[in-house]
Amino acid sequence: MALRIDVVSLFPEACAAWCDTSIVGRARRRGLLQLQCHDPRRFAGGRHRVVDDRPFGGGPGMVLAAPPIAMCLDHCRSYSRASRILMPTPQGKQMNQAMLADWAASPHLIFCCGHYEGIDERIFELYQPEEFSLGDFVVSGGELPALTAIDGVTRLLPGALGDAMSAVDDSFQQGELDHPCYTRPAEFRGLQVPEVLRSGDHRAIATWRAEQRRQRTQDRRPDLL
Repeated sequence: MALRIDVVSLFPEACAAWCDTSIVGRARRRGLLQLQCHDPRRFAGGRHRVVDDRPFGGGPGMVLAAPPIAMCLDHCRSYSRASRILMPTPQGKQMNQAMLADWAASPHLIFCCGHYEGIDERIFELYQPEEFSLGDFVVSGGELPALTAIDGVTRLLPGALGDAMSAVDDSFQQGELDHPCYTRPAEFRGLQVPEVLRSGDHRAIATWRAEQRRQRTQDRRPDLL
């Protein structure tokens, strides 16, 4: 059964265009992933379909109003009784490979992308979304974090990659960084491809790669060990 992903965004065309490319686009064409983007303006009242308003208590910026976001989320949830709402926020847990694997095992994901100064807090109280973050920095909206998560989730779907081992060998899958990779030519600007990789000895190559993964992780991300 294909994974279904719905994206709630003020910029559905931009999200949809990106999701038609590379591995995500290929997974959609293969029927491994169903993905649809939704503009909450469709659920806003009035001639101008306004979805934001000034914050109570004053302050700069605008806040996405609860009614159109709630109605859009309700529409997305109607596709499945087992939906999970994921929301990129500064206070969310930093996304990691284990979270992506957990999401990839779900039948239906809904990514709700905030913008401006954020979303009315009552959406969090009503829907209890799973909040996640890419790190301790700020971007203009939730679209980029959501698309990053969608890409990471799609890579883990069976059949999404040309070689299933590509996902198994990715960084973080085994708790370590990936080993160095080389391709032709064997010599470039005085730098040689390690001899072991040209030896044809698969056992020696596997040992070298395992050593390189551990050493690279120790040198660059010791917190993972």
